[in-house]
Amino acid sequence: MKHFQFFWAVCCCAFFVGVSPSAIAQINPKNLKKHIEYLASDKMKGRETGKPGSHKAAKYIEKHFKKYGLQPKGEQGFRQSFEAKIRRVKVQDSLRQSDNIIGFIDNKAPYTIVIGAHYDHLGYGTIGGTRDSLGVGKLHNGADDNASGVAGLLELARHYASNGEQEAFNLLFIGFGAEELGLVGSRYYTENPTLPLNDIHWMLNMDMIGRYQPEQGLAIIGYGTSSAFPKIFEGISSPLKFHTSKDGNGGSDQTSFYKKNIPVLFFHTGGHDDYHKPSDDAHKIDYKALEEILNIEMKVIDHSMKQPKMDFQWTN
Repeated sequence: MKHFQFFWAVCCCAFFVGVSPSAIAQINPKNLKKHIEYLASDKMKGRETGKPGSHKAAKYIEKHFKKYGLQPKGEQGFRQSFEAKIRRVKVQDSLRQSDNIIGFIDNKAPYTIVIGAHYDHLGYGTIGGTRDSLGVGKLHNGADDNASGVAGLLELARHYASNGEQEAFNLLFIGFGAEELGLVGSRYYTENPTLPLNDIHWMLNMDMIGRYQPEQGLAIIGYGTSSAFPKIFEGISSPLKFHTSKDGNGGSDQTSFYKKNIPVLFFHTGGHDDYHKPSDDAHKIDYKALEEILNIEMKVIDHSMKQPKMDFQWTN
C-alpha cells in the first residue's frame, strides 16, 4: 500500500455486534496462515516488481485460482502482462515486467463483482518507499502489505468457487501487480479491461487487513460511492469495530476503479510502526481478526447480490 495516514480522518459511523457461527465456518484460518507465511517468507525476497519473488507470488495466485476451478480471464490465460516503471529513485533497470492474475466465476449473470488485492511489495527497499532510513538493503517481507490482502483474495475465491451456489452476480478475482509503483496494475486493468467496465456491479479491494487495532478499528472506505451501500450494510454484524468513510480515492487499487465511475469499497486495518519497514513480518498478523474481516466482506458481497445494478456517486 502506498499511503494510509489520511484515511482515519474521514472515518465515521461505527458498528459493533455479533457474528453468526455459520459465517465463521466459511473461512479457513489455516489457509490464511499458509498463504501469508509463504508470500511473506524470506525466499520471496520482498516480492519486488519484476524480480523472481514477485513472479513466484503471481504463480502462487494463479496456481490457486486453477485449483479452485476459476476460469482464466486474463489476456493470456490467467495473465494480463504490462510494464511498470520505477520513478521514485533512479535504478538501471527501471522498466519492470509484471502481471495481473485474473480468475472468473461465471454465474451466467449480466453483472460482475470485482474482488482485488495487490501482491507486490518493496523487495530490499532499493526501489523507494521504505519508511526505515536504515532499511535500504534490508528485506521487506510485506506480511501485512499485502500478503494479508492476497490471503483474503484466495480464501474468498475458494469460498465462492466451492459453496455450491449459483450467485446472482459473476465474480472476478484479480491479484494486481506493481501497486507499490503507483497503482500500475489496477490502472492498466481499467484501461484494458477483460470484461466491459459497464458490467461491473462494484469493486472490493483488500490492502493491509492483517493488523487490526481495536482502538481504531477496521476502515471501510468508499461507502459514499453508491447510494446502495447504506442498504447493503443494514444488518451487517461483527465483533470487530468498523467504520465507514465516503471517499472513493485513496492510496490503493480501488482508486483506479473509482476513477472509472465504479462503486468501490476498500478494507484496511490502518497504519502501524512496521508499515513499509523490514519488520512487517508474518508472526505479527492477527489471524483471528483477519478471519472476522473476511466474514464482514462476505456479508457485504452477499447483501450486494440482492441489489439491482448499483449506481455510482462521486464523493469529492
